[in-house]
Amino acid sequence: MATQLTNYQCPACTGPLHFDGASGKLVCDFCGSSYDTAEIEALYAEKEAAAETAAQNKQAPPPDSVWSENEAAGLRSYSCPSCGAELICDETTAATSCPYCGNPTVIAGQFSGMQRPELVLPFVLDKNAAKAALKKYYRGKRFLPNAFSSQNHIEEIKGVYVPFWLFDANASGSGQYEATTSSSHRSGDYVITTTKHYDVRRAGTTQFMGVPVDGSTKMPNGHMDAIEPYDYRAFQPFSTAFLPGYMADKYDEDVETCQSRAHFRMENSVRSELSASITGYDSVSTLGEDINIDYTASHYALLPVWMLHTKWQGKDYLFAMNGQTGKLVGDLPVDKRKVAAWFAGISVPLMILLAFLL
Repeated sequence: MATQLTNYQCPACTGPLHFDGASGKLVCDFCGSSYDTAEIEALYAEKEAAAETAAQNKQAPPPDSVWSENEAAGLRSYSCPSCGAELICDETTAATSCPYCGNPTVIAGQFSGMQRPELVLPFVLDKNAAKAALKKYYRGKRFLPNAFSSQNHIEEIKGVYVPFWLFDANASGSGQYEATTSSSHRSGDYVITTTKHYDVRRAGTTQFMGVPVDGSTKMPNGHMDAIEPYDYRAFQPFSTAFLPGYMADKYDEDVETCQSRAHFRMENSVRSELSASITGYDSVSTLGEDINIDYTASHYALLPVWMLHTKWQGKDYLFAMNGQTGKLVGDLPVDKRKVAAWFAGISVPLMILLAFLL
């Protein structure tokens, strides 16, 4: 038996609701009615409780009708409340849409217990904004093949609430450095260079608030880091009412695993600040640094990301856009002929100039 799901349907016409980032409300796809998230959340609180109760009370199917252990690894089965279709998703999916009736579906049980986020940052930008950002991203790329932007098509675009761990910490750091200054003057036939050596020491403290690390192995870490920052002032207490119309995952990398990435980022930030405070020297060498990170809190939050996938000449290209700010990153193909032409345009005049000088 499939696990019970929750569909957010319009109280007026029972049409599917989706969260509209522009208005901050849930909007009906059919009649256009809009509702505050708190209003719909209260209306569907009983359904979420019923879903958890149904999951606890369900009976196991006969042994000969179940998937094998290898087949079922990482999969979950759910029943769409609107059309009754059975949906097969991976074990980390928490919000999706039915491929048969199209209704947005929230798997309430996926956020129960330790899996429930504390915070959610609602989407502000819609799918059209993501498409426009991708086209803008193509502009000005000197080595981008001309046919790429005109011939390739977006294979898939989806808004995803990505699970993130946010880390708060107090940090202290100290360092010892050797710095030098040099000056030269001519004395007769000689050029005398004077080099002075300095023992430089620095120490300081700083505070980190909400250093983000994505907790999903599905998401490329480089893309997730590159689309920062987010405006945390828009955080809302978590509610499943923000999820309809988007995909959502729960974390599959726990707080301990993700803390190591946060630690690396914090240490690098402290090192950078210590180095930036040393000015006025010709050279600086690091003799030793001591950095301590004292974690004070961690928070589980869902952050909005648009994922765009394109395919060109048999290769896949993935782009990620911050669903709040619109910052977009991704990999692009390179036209080798353009690179060669650019290199030739520089090297030929340089060779002519050298030949003239020599």
